Amino acid sequence: MSDNESATTAISNPESGTVPTSTRKRNGYNECDDPELANSPNEEDHYPPENVTWRDRVAHFTWPWFACTMSTAAIAVVLANTPNTFTGLQTIGKIFFILALVLFITFSAIIATRFILVPQKFLASLHHPVESLFFGSFWVTISLLLNCIQLYGIPSTGPWLVKTVEILFWMYCATVLIVGVGQYYILFQLERLKVNNAMPAWIFPIYPLLVVGPLANTIISSQPREAAIPIWIGGVMLQGAGWCVALMMYAIYTQRLMVSELPDPSTRPGMFVSVGPAGYTAHALISLGRKAPELFSGSEMFGITDIPVGDVIKIVGILAGFFVILFSFWFFCVSTVSVLAGVKKMSFSLNWWAFVFPNAGLTLATIQAGAVLKSPGINGIASAFTIGLVIMWFVCAIAHIQALTKGLVMWPGKDEDKTMPGVRWGAHAA
Repeated sequence: MSDNESATTAISNPESGTVPTSTRKRNGYNECDDPELANSPNEEDHYPPENVTWRDRVAHFTWPWFACTMSTAAIAVVLANTPNTFTGLQTIGKIFFILALVLFITFSAIIATRFILVPQKFLASLHHPVESLFFGSFWVTISLLLNCIQLYGIPSTGPWLVKTVEILFWMYCATVLIVGVGQYYILFQLERLKVNNAMPAWIFPIYPLLVVGPLANTIISSQPREAAIPIWIGGVMLQGAGWCVALMMYAIYTQRLMVSELPDPSTRPGMFVSVGPAGYTAHALISLGRKAPELFSGSEMFGITDIPVGDVIKIVGILAGFFVILFSFWFFCVSTVSVLAGVKKMSFSLNWWAFVFPNAGLTLATIQAGAVLKSPGINGIASAFTIGLVIMWFVCAIAHIQALTKGLVMWPGKDEDKTMPGVRWGAHAA
């Protein structure tokens, strides 16, 4: 019997709770190929559909669902920044913003219901070797929604919202710094992940810091100078922290690609997560650099008064952004080739949303590069990226809805929490 036939016909051992190989391959984030995870107590996926209620399904609503809200809000941000516009584009962007906000509120209510139904899953979800990695997607969504409030809301409101956004910015920075430290500590302390199963999702706990720089750039434009300068400095510092941690995770992920096989075809869209850190960092460096002359003109900065500090920072920021941007594009190409090589074997999983959100970072960086160089060609590439993002959003949304209706997601034994021992709901209690 071939390996594929063996995987397909594998049967769970009711005593050990082993998941069939076919289940792990179809539904896992490739970390589930780890034998230790594969053999942990879990829910089987052959419950009769008539025995699965909506309560059962809500109990399996996991953090990766917020990749959908991330992607939707990212589309709104990209549409607000794209260089080649047309009548009605702002309206389309507002529609995506409102949709992202509605989805975020809805998803937050559902996941809160999940933790009410199965309280043990809250803490378990924060250190689970698969699901916990996507806790950052909740916070990244908040950052993108704050971007949207600035881009679509402030032009239509009074100064009260400007001050509110400033306060929310600093609250966000404090929270995600705690999340970035705490979540990695928990993973270091409680989990033992294998390097040969490394995925770009290992970067996700620090992802909320990687979008602080772009957020700072967005809100600075409406802030008074005395508030804008601290925001600029905070954006640079937190972006640097996120980028340095991401570099370490890049090294581990690249090592995995060199010494082990590519991820399972259905999980390969998750490889695009590696595009985002470099893309958002390049965007932050260029955009914050461009803001520097206005902020630091005629002021003493770092004790320097005899040279134009703002102009120097602008040059350094732009060059640093240019230095990083092609790194993001390289990962984009590697991920694209890998996905195309396995596209015939792919089935939907929540990491398909990585087709959108990380690549939005590369698109925003390209938009900044086009603005600096005043290049119609680069602006055209940015517009092409934008169109591609919108198309992929619809592809992922349709596939997501179909998977939900068919019970391929949010179903006992088919989600990222399937290897959580001792945290079950209702009729499927272990």
